[in-house]
Amino acid sequence: MTPLLDRHVRFLAALRGAGVPVSPAEGLDAARALQVIEMTDREALREAYAATLVKRPAYRPAFDTLFDLWFPPVTGGPRPAARTGGDGPDLERAEVPELRERLAELLAADAGATGDPAFGEFIRAMVERFGRQQAAPGRQNWFSYSVLRALSPGTLMAGMLAGLLRGQERGGLAEKLARRRLSDGIAGFEEAVAADVRRRIAEESGIDRIAGSAVRPPVDQIDFLRITKADLARLRREVHPLARRLATRLTIKHRHGDRGRLDFRRTVRASLSTGGVPVVTHMRPRRPHKPELVVLCDASDSVSAFSHFTLLLTYALREQFAKVRAFAFVDTADEITRFFAPGADVVEAITRMTREADITRFGRSDYGRALERFAERYADAITPKTSLLILGDARSNYQSPALPVLKELAGAARHAYWLNPEPRAQWDTGDSVAGAYGGVVPMHECRNVAQLAAFIEELA
Repeated sequence: MTPLLDRHVRFLAALRGAGVPVSPAEGLDAARALQVIEMTDREALREAYAATLVKRPAYRPAFDTLFDLWFPPVTGGPRPAARTGGDGPDLERAEVPELRERLAELLAADAGATGDPAFGEFIRAMVERFGRQQAAPGRQNWFSYSVLRALSPGTLMAGMLAGLLRGQERGGLAEKLARRRLSDGIAGFEEAVAADVRRRIAEESGIDRIAGSAVRPPVDQIDFLRITKADLARLRREVHPLARRLATRLTIKHRHGDRGRLDFRRTVRASLSTGGVPVVTHMRPRRPHKPELVVLCDASDSVSAFSHFTLLLTYALREQFAKVRAFAFVDTADEITRFFAPGADVVEAITRMTREADITRFGRSDYGRALERFAERYADAITPKTSLLILGDARSNYQSPALPVLKELAGAARHAYWLNPEPRAQWDTGDSVAGAYGGVVPMHECRNVAQLAAFIEELA
C-alpha cells in the first residue's frame, strides 16, 4: 500500500472512530476527488475531503481537527528565516510585552481569518518558545495553556478596541461589531495554538495517541448522561428542529388513526346517481388541530444532565402543540408547566423548578410513588387526544414500580412512549425495572440527539 493510500485509509478510520459516519462508497468518492485536484494545495485537499465525507455541519469540527493531524500544514518548528517575525520583533528573543504587541497587531488585522502566513509563523514560534516543558531526560511535553498564560490574549481587548474605534462613540454598534470581531480573532488564536500543540504531540507520539483525546464527539452523539454546560449550549440549536419534527410525526399518527366522520347528506346525494346505492362515501373534512402532549420527566441527580436536555426539548415543544403540560418527579410528582411560560429563560426556569417544585420528599428516585402521586393529582391531564412522553432511566431504588398505575395512564392516552438515556445493555440490571415498564409503554434507548432523531423518524 502506497504511503498516500495508507494515510487515506487511516484518516477515514479515524473519522469513523470519532463518530463521523463515513461509508465505503464515500471513501471511494473522496479517493476519486483527489485525482482531480492539485495535491499540493492543502486547502483544496481539505475541501475535497469535506465535500465527499462531511454530511452535516455538526461533523465539521471533528473533521477539521483530524484533517489537521493527518495532513498538517508544516512539520517541526518554525522556519529559521521566520523566527524574526518578518517586520515584527525577533520571536525567539523579544520580551513578552513586545510579543503581546505583535499579537495585538495580527489580531487587529484579522491575520488569522485572512490566512496571513505571518500569523501561522507567530503561533509556531510561540508554541516553540512557551509550550515546551521538559518531562524527563530526552522527553518533552507540549501544552497550549502555558502559551496562553504567557501572552494572555484576552487582556488585549481594551487596547485593541481603542485602536479600532479611534474616538468613535463607545457602546454603539461600531463597538459591538469590533468587540465581536476581536473576540472571534482571540478564539481563533487559541484554537490555532491548540492545533499546533496537537500537531507536535502527534509528530512525537503518533497520531493515533492524540486523535482520540483531541476530537470531541459531534454534538448529536454526545451522551446525555455526560453532558456539560457548554454542550447544553451547543444542543440548544438542535432542540427546535427536533421539536418540530416530533410534532409533525405525532400529528401524522393522529391523522392515520382518525379518518373523520361520515358526511351523511353528501353520501346520500351522491348515491342517487347509482340507484340509491352508496358506492362512494363522503367524509366530513377534519378540522386542522395540533396534538396535545404530556411530558413526565425524571429530575433526579442520576439523570440530571438528561433532564436538563429534556426540559429544553419540552420548552421548544410548547410552540408546536396545542397544549403541553410538563411534570417532573424524583419520589413525588409536580406540574412544572408554569416555569416554562413563553418568553421565559429556560436556564432560569430549570433553576426555579429545582428550587420551588414539589418533586422531592426523600431525595431518592421512586417511580412507583411518583406515578401514584401523578395519578392522584393529575390523571385528568391525560385524555384520548394526549400523547404521553415519559423520560427517565427506570431506576426506582428497589421500590414498588406501580405497574397497574402506569397501565391505566398509558391506556387513557392516545399514544405513550418512554425514552431511556441508559444503554440498553444496562436495562434490568441493579434497581432497573426497564423491562417491566417497557412491557407497558414502548421503551426506546435515547442516549443522544442522534437516537432521539431516529426515534422521531420511527414514529412516521
